Amino acid sequence: MNLFAQLRFLFNITHSEDIVRRYFVVNGFDGALTMLGLNMGFYVSDNVDLSVVISACLGAAVALGMSGLASAYISEAAERKRWLSELEDAMITDLRGSAHRTAAKVVPLLVALVNSLAPLLISLFIITPLWLADAGILLPLAPVEAAIGLAFLTIFGLGVFLGRVSGRLWLWSGLQALLIALATVLIIFIIGD
Repeated sequence: MNLFAQLRFLFNITHSEDIVRRYFVVNGFDGALTMLGLNMGFYVSDNVDLSVVISACLGAAVALGMSGLASAYISEAAERKRWLSELEDAMITDLRGSAHRTAAKVVPLLVALVNSLAPLLISLFIITPLWLADAGILLPLAPVEAAIGLAFLTIFGLGVFLGRVSGRLWLWSGLQALLIALATVLIIFIIGD
């Protein structure tokens, strides 16, 4: 059995596919909204040096990634241990060496990686215009504005993904996600004045 088939099998026996999908969306959304918030904060502020914007966004992205890794691993490891213990009690047997034992060890790591990488990678994607501008590459928009645009696009994309998962109209789901982003921007404008 190849690696992906084995991982799919472990997710199937633990019924964790939906957990991974939820963690990806929830923490991806956190990353996108955090980058939107940071960049909006810099946008409404006086001229802030681009290196400061990059450092702040990068620091937040790394913190989101580490938080996602630690929180998901701790909670999922506890849940999988409980699941395995209940399964062993129900079967009145020790499941050492079984696929279930392997799943109880591997699935929390994989869930934690998804929980960590989603906000980190989405945040890095959103701040790409900042790095490009810092490298001297001309952009059609100012770097902070371009990052804000990418944040909106990413948030819309996550909404579309959720719409497809739920079987709802993808456009409506994407627009709902954008409304949350717009509410965030409005609050920042109000506070920033």
